[in-house]
Amino acid sequence: MATLIRLAESFFTEMGRFAMMLWRVLMWTPRPPYDWRQLFQQMQRVGVQSIPVVALTALFTGMVMALQSYRVLVRFSAEGYVGSLVGVSMVRELACVLGALMVAGRCGSAMGAELGTMRVTEQIDALEVLATDPIHYLVVPRVWATALMLPLLIAMADAVGIYGGYVVAVLMMGANPVTYASNSFQFMELNDLTSGLIKAAVFGLLIAVIGCQKGFYTRGGAAGVGRSTTQAVVLGSIAVLIADFFLTKVLF
Repeated sequence: MATLIRLAESFFTEMGRFAMMLWRVLMWTPRPPYDWRQLFQQMQRVGVQSIPVVALTALFTGMVMALQSYRVLVRFSAEGYVGSLVGVSMVRELACVLGALMVAGRCGSAMGAELGTMRVTEQIDALEVLATDPIHYLVVPRVWATALMLPLLIAMADAVGIYGGYVVAVLMMGANPVTYASNSFQFMELNDLTSGLIKAAVFGLLIAVIGCQKGFYTRGGAAGVGRSTTQAVVLGSIAVLIADFFLTKVLF
């Protein structure tokens, strides 16, 4: 019973900290001064430096989807619809979820480690002494950089994943290239694309807020920084998967 009480207390504490962090981010966002340099630096870290891992993940996801679906659809003489299956699957679900998980592992952990190190070395306390709000200076640029850049990464991942499916279906399995290209967009609607990008923006917001929250409330020196980094990745990934279900329910 005592264990359940501690778990419940820990859960509600984390939820309260998340809500408070998100609220403070939203309140500080429109207030000057605006640190554009910090925002662009974080956009470069989250967006540009994440291109290789997100592109590689999308490429092989599309290739595996095409390989698996071709072997099934060929039994029904429906191999021409491989492009449709790969395209819709990547745009609606696979690209945004897998891309967000990669960003959570790469950037969410970095945010937790950076802010956690600043907390245990009292740099955040120094900002408060200098009358600089640490949420405004440290968290706001990271949150909005991730929320802005993740949809762009996912748009790129959509294209790369469809191309990966084309490589496998056409070059390896011998499918008709014209049929694959035309069918890739035959059953795809604008809502499929926009919904995937909306989900990516929400995932980016969750990943950044959770990563910054875990780092901001770090305790316990170097060991605490390690725990915060691990928790930022795990909780960010879980939040992406849970949010994906509810967003899919609402958007589709």
